[in-house]
Amino acid sequence: MTILETVIIAIVEGLTEFLPVSSTGHMIITQNLLGVTERMQHDAELAAFVHAFTFIIQFGAILSVVCLYRKKFFNINRSPLPEGSTAWQKLKHRYYFYWLLIVGVLPAVVIGLLAKKSGVLDRLLDSVEVVAVTLVLGGVFMLFCDRIFNKGKEESEVNERRAFNIGMFQCLSVIPGMSRSMSTIVGGMTQGLTRKKAAEFSFFLAVPTMAGATLLDLLDLLKGDSSWATSHNVMMLLLGSAVAFVVALLAMKWFVSFLSKYGFKLFGIYRIIVGCIILILLLTGHSLTMVD
Repeated sequence: MTILETVIIAIVEGLTEFLPVSSTGHMIITQNLLGVTERMQHDAELAAFVHAFTFIIQFGAILSVVCLYRKKFFNINRSPLPEGSTAWQKLKHRYYFYWLLIVGVLPAVVIGLLAKKSGVLDRLLDSVEVVAVTLVLGGVFMLFCDRIFNKGKEESEVNERRAFNIGMFQCLSVIPGMSRSMSTIVGGMTQGLTRKKAAEFSFFLAVPTMAGATLLDLLDLLKGDSSWATSHNVMMLLLGSAVAFVVALLAMKWFVSFLSKYGFKLFGIYRIIVGCIILILLLTGHSLTMVD
């Protein structure tokens, strides 16, 4: 990929990773618009690199969460426990934040590994049709989800049961276009969390989820043909990760404020419009490619 293509795709990743519009879906659409997907069909090395790029630049977004919420990620609970507490109770109490992330990420680990092993994930990542349909369906749902689930209470906090249930919702995001952010935030709202608390836990849960996906992809790349790992491609990975980090940092700050005030409706309308445009283009035989 060129530097311009790398920067554009990374900006899209950073903007959409934590918004309920599906970052993976938007990267697939962007790759089609830039003509990258068409070139991948005739270049196995490019195809291998782009699949890796799609996952690896998410590492930049992961770092943006840790940076923005560093007090949360590097704060150990030192409050005392009652006398007679077991060693496990003391350990869990001290690192309770990390324990919640482990509980929350477990469902995605199981489903993600099964999807990756079966090859379903790779096939879905190549389908712009799947992205278009799920964008529309998710958008329709988002028009009404605020009225259905927006009953969260300020005093409601994430506990083990809520973390696991949110993790179950996160499994929906294995389908491109569903949006990991939307799935986990709605999951949090069904557990009685406010939109703000649900969004923040969605950010936190993204760290182990995306880190795990990136690590698995790197391991697969190390096992396979590494001919794609040219100095140019490695530089593109570093550039893409850096751009995604900066853009995601800015997007998160804006998103929490916007979601707290206005909810999901505008995102739902956006998803429906984008999904419908893509479906119309595909059904009328038009190519999504904008450049030769």
